[in-house]
Amino acid sequence: MTILVGTASWTDKSLIESGKFYPPTAKDAESRLRYYASQFPMVEVDSSYYAIPVPATAQFWAERTPDHFVFNVKAFRLFTGHHTLPQVLPKDIQQALAVPANKNIYYRDVPEDIREELWRRFFEALEPLRRAGKLGAIHFQFAPWLTSGGASRKHVEHCADVMQGRGLMAVEFRNISWWTDKNRESTLAFERERQLVNVIVDGPQGFASSVPAVWEVTSPDLAIVRMHGRNAETWEKKGLKASSDRFNYDYRDVELKEIAGKIKNLSRQVPVVQAILNNNYQDQGQRNARTLVGFLG
Repeated sequence: MTILVGTASWTDKSLIESGKFYPPTAKDAESRLRYYASQFPMVEVDSSYYAIPVPATAQFWAERTPDHFVFNVKAFRLFTGHHTLPQVLPKDIQQALAVPANKNIYYRDVPEDIREELWRRFFEALEPLRRAGKLGAIHFQFAPWLTSGGASRKHVEHCADVMQGRGLMAVEFRNISWWTDKNRESTLAFERERQLVNVIVDGPQGFASSVPAVWEVTSPDLAIVRMHGRNAETWEKKGLKASSDRFNYDYRDVELKEIAGKIKNLSRQVPVVQAILNNNYQDQGQRNARTLVGFLG
């Protein structure tokens, strides 16, 4: 039984500017990652959601971390049903698309041959982590408007098909339809059939993008608990300056202790459990992660 605790990102602007986690000597990307990896055994890469990284970047990550360090990598936003601006794509793909740089595009807007090339480059970018034995799960945080039926479900199934043989696929739904009383069992059956990792979400409730924490194991290899904080005031608030403002929540010890107990139960069902703190305002995630480790013993 292995329980890995880490945070979503180690480079968040508010974390660095707060000066509360990194020592004064950690002034660049390399020293920050080396320090982070001396404190935690895993991290979630969030930058890959905004733009496909290049292999050289992943090679640096692999070289700057201990042998058994683990990187979970978020899938590029086009793959998860979100929109993006063409300007974040590689130059040659921008030219091939030939759409205005300021026009949002979705996966459906991209020709099939270019989609295949984007997937190829995404997997190519992660290859240094795979070769080093440091690639954990590829995390698909599907858009809130992707429902459990119709074209939305077909897109999730398409992603699972593309991921076949590419590593562990972790699935985080953001639409309640996947977890209604009517659909819950079929969702779990789908994940188990494909051996997808059900991401157990702890977050604010009562919103269109809220989903319940479903404490079920669907992969024989891994379970993931992803903790967004419980700040209902900012969860769907418009006009926030940074995503870290949305996740501004300091877990109370009693909350972390309760979650730790459930994580221990998970660890009896699967070889590895990951607990990822995504409350990334200043050093909240790192502090809460250390407290959670204490409760896990």
